[in-house]
Amino acid sequence: MKTLKRLIILTLFLSLLAFSFPATCLFAAPTAPKKNVILMIMDGTNSDVVTLSRWYRGTDLHLDRILTGGVRTYSDQSAITDSAAAGSAMATGMKTKADYIGMNPVGRPVLTVLEGAKLSGYKTGIVATSPVQHATPAAFTSHVLNREEFGDIGEQQVYQGLDVILGGGAAWLKSKAKDHVKNDDGMLKTKEVSREDGENLVEVIDSEGYDLILKRDGLLNRTGSSKLWGAFAEEDIAYELDRKTLNPDEPSLAEMTGAAIDRLSQGEKGFFLMVEGSKVDWAAHKNDPVGMISEVLSFDDAAREALAFARKDGNTMVIAVTDHGNSGLTLGNQGTNGDYKRQPVEKFVKPLRKAELTVKGSVSKLKEDRSNLKEVLSNYGLGGLSKKEFCAMEDASKKVEDLEGEMVKLLAKRANLGFTTHGHTGEDVFLYSYGPGKPVGLIENTDIPRAISKYLGFSLTSGEFASWYVDGTEFYRERGFDVHIKGRTSKNPEMVVKRGDEELRFPENKDFYWKNGEKVQLKSVNVYDGETFYVHVEE
Repeated sequence: MKTLKRLIILTLFLSLLAFSFPATCLFAAPTAPKKNVILMIMDGTNSDVVTLSRWYRGTDLHLDRILTGGVRTYSDQSAITDSAAAGSAMATGMKTKADYIGMNPVGRPVLTVLEGAKLSGYKTGIVATSPVQHATPAAFTSHVLNREEFGDIGEQQVYQGLDVILGGGAAWLKSKAKDHVKNDDGMLKTKEVSREDGENLVEVIDSEGYDLILKRDGLLNRTGSSKLWGAFAEEDIAYELDRKTLNPDEPSLAEMTGAAIDRLSQGEKGFFLMVEGSKVDWAAHKNDPVGMISEVLSFDDAAREALAFARKDGNTMVIAVTDHGNSGLTLGNQGTNGDYKRQPVEKFVKPLRKAELTVKGSVSKLKEDRSNLKEVLSNYGLGGLSKKEFCAMEDASKKVEDLEGEMVKLLAKRANLGFTTHGHTGEDVFLYSYGPGKPVGLIENTDIPRAISKYLGFSLTSGEFASWYVDGTEFYRERGFDVHIKGRTSKNPEMVVKRGDEELRFPENKDFYWKNGEKVQLKSVNVYDGETFYVHVEE
């Protein structure tokens, strides 16, 4: 009887409790955690320069703690890839041809993992020390057949509606801008250039609600949650070793990475961020070990920012990788054949630590009359030259590229370093990864976007994303429309579609079309390859 009484009292209590609180309080589903992915790409980096950078710094790298495997880098057509094909493979999950940006091997646009994330409700962003229109950032944000089409790439990026874009490349946003060209002796001269289509993309950026930032202080002191576009250099951002002295108004890669994470993490669902340390590759093409080390360590500092956030957050995947090797740098050269067993670390790094600037930074201070040549050489750590060595530098100084070549050769010799090429190399590269869903082991570069999309809950290879773009001419002609390309060879082509009183006009590179003069928003940009207009349509 007492048990029955207690049961009745308990039932009455629970009934009163149910009336006291809304059903949503009692039965609300748990909130799904936000998921984030930070993909970091260290362009053109072979394994020996990572080792050399560690010795140079004197401590382990932040990347060392998350080394999990390797990545195969070959392209659809070559054992040695270029950055466009490698970037597109990591962006789309498809091996493709050299120079192709966001295109499959037959030249059709395919959706990128960044675009898939954006369409799935995630915040998106890119960071680079190159112009943001350069091959790797372009591969995630645009679709062209030639990586040199910076005008088209830049226009597509503006109309993609990303939440954060930080890097260089301001020159390709303006209707007119200052550009640098070399005269016959290799010295840089300034000239005015214009976008071929005459469009002022800075005005579009402003109208789309971006905070447009041009200097480092503006980035570090910026608050708020609006979209963010940082254009900190006309072309590329300075090498980290040079930046504080020669370009102090430009931010570091670590600072840009931290700012991007801070802004993107304010979203409700999560974010995808691609970060490129662009200029290890640029220094490697020059065979400049100082520039290469500068940018490896700059990238490692940016990785520190990403990992600090990921460890605190608990739901962030971080992947760091290089897209391909470059230069074939080795610790040891023909000069160490006989005594490689007696080469302490200091013999490699001591000559390099004497450099206060990269070879580009040093030579940028060369006067036209070459009167400060010794100072320029000293800035690169090349003091105590013999008469023969200095005369060789004087002869080479008539052309900047020749001088840079002689300087890097001498420093490499002093540091017992070897180089096999001024181009890319085809070796497998390190895979670094951290967090939930991370890829491990020896993988293809095309496995990277698959791991990312799987973690974020969408697929690039099945469902609507797999066939996102259609041939606009075929699509509309099958539905009874007349279709022609207006201004096929002009700088502002558009696809014109007509049926009866209905007219649709699709401008190249933009995320909208005109229907009888009324603007209709699209989910993706229109892509024109010179022959075919590719569009995404909702039926």
